[in-house]
Amino acid sequence: MNGLEARSTLVRSAHLVDGAGSTADGWVLVAGDTIRAVGSGADAPAADQVVDLGDAVLTPGFTDLHGHGGATEAYEDESFADSLAMHRSHGTTRSVLSLVANPITALAASLRRVRAVMATDPLVLGVHLEGPFLSPHNKGAHNESFLVSPTPAAVDALLEAGEGVIRQVTIAPELPGALDAVRRFVSAGVVVAVGHTVGTYDQARAAFDAGATVLTHAFNAMPGLHHRAPGPIGAAVADDRVTLELILDGVHVHPVVASMLMRAAPDRVALITDAMGAAGAADGSYRLGSLDVTVTDGVAHVAGTDTIAGSTLTQDVALRNAVTRAGRTLPEAVAALTSVPAAALGLGDRLGRLAPGFAADLVALSPSLEVQRVWGAGLPLA
Repeated sequence: MNGLEARSTLVRSAHLVDGAGSTADGWVLVAGDTIRAVGSGADAPAADQVVDLGDAVLTPGFTDLHGHGGATEAYEDESFADSLAMHRSHGTTRSVLSLVANPITALAASLRRVRAVMATDPLVLGVHLEGPFLSPHNKGAHNESFLVSPTPAAVDALLEAGEGVIRQVTIAPELPGALDAVRRFVSAGVVVAVGHTVGTYDQARAAFDAGATVLTHAFNAMPGLHHRAPGPIGAAVADDRVTLELILDGVHVHPVVASMLMRAAPDRVALITDAMGAAGAADGSYRLGSLDVTVTDGVAHVAGTDTIAGSTLTQDVALRNAVTRAGRTLPEAVAALTSVPAAALGLGDRLGRLAPGFAADLVALSPSLEVQRVWGAGLPLA
């Protein structure tokens, strides 16, 4: 049915919060999968159903640009419905599913599985290929034997296998053929990120000039920010075209550094989970791609090493950390989970705001920012 015929719901809340600010005694009118009107006060339009959230804070649904799984599942698995459900219960209404480095034939099989899910699930936005075009010298939790340079043949093979599915790809800009690969992916409508690199400031800047617009998990798996060698981080902060991913779990990046980054690049930091199978699950032994991972006290490492292997983060925890540990205002923190990642994907005109015409993705939070209810595309999720 079209939007005019869709059943309408008026959602009332003590506070509406998005990247534009906060509104007290607010309401959102939803029809079908779209927000039709937003306002405040008693004078609200009629609706088929009214949901009064009391003292809750209502925000847009969260968008995760970068996560590998959860609830014991990985997005390389045959099924990952439990992972999606778990993250949705924590406020993530739109997900880009990240795949680790694998042979191109294995990646193609994963892309086919995700395509099948996307055919019936509009909340899955596509795939992020975190490999295979990464530096072997900063591989993180990726199998080095599966890393390759972005040759035209490899790029074309992935674009063919992932047509309509690949949303984002990470490339180390110093690899042979990297800049041509950036241009090829961008021309195909894929967002390109710089990451897992030992590249210099100039190499990162060249990739951004070629069309890359994201920095994969800032500070992690890249040279640090040095006062005479600003590296990829400095290049990204200095370039207003670039969105910087940040894992704000208190493990990957110190909260003081996270706060500095969010002040240095306002409205350009996207809080991601980089979550692996132990997110929403118990400590223990897991697999990340082909690698064994050990999770202790919620921190994941490649087994037998001190290499961090993704996180056990959910986006609601990242939101609370942004406010309580990184000192951000609530609208700033919410933007980093909503409008900023949506804009990075070129979807800033329909995702990430409480405004007419935007997707009816909503998260109701308690005053202490715990998730109470979630809607995705107008339907209750949790």
